[in-house]
Amino acid sequence: MLKIKKGDTVKVIAGKDKDKEGKVLAVYAKKSRVLVEGVNMITKHVKPSAANQNGGIIQKEAPIDISNVMYLHNGKATRIGFKFEGDKKVRFAKTTGEVID
Repeated sequence: MLKIKKGDTVKVIAGKDKDKEGKVLAVYAKKSRVLVEGVNMITKHVKPSAANQNGGIIQKEAPIDISNVMYLHNGKATRIGFKFEGDKKVRFAKTTGEVID
C-alpha cells in the first residue's frame, strides 16, 4: 500500500525539480510513480486531431518515482506511518504524530 494519495501536497526531494511543491494529480501504484502538478515537465509534439485542431508542441507533466517525493504536513516535509484508530486504519505524520486522514 502506498503512503501518498491523489490530492496530497508533496515536495520533490530529488532530481531536476528538487524543492518544488505541488499537488498529486495521479498515482500509478503498479509502477510506484506519481504525477505531480508542475513538476517534471516534458515537451510533447501533438498531431492535429478532432480534440486539438492545431496540434503543435505542448508542455505536460510526466510521472516521477514515488521515492523522490515527500508528503507536506503544515508546510514541512514528513514521513508517513499507518496506525489503527479504533478499527480504522489511518495515516499519520511521523514528525508530529497527527492523523492526516
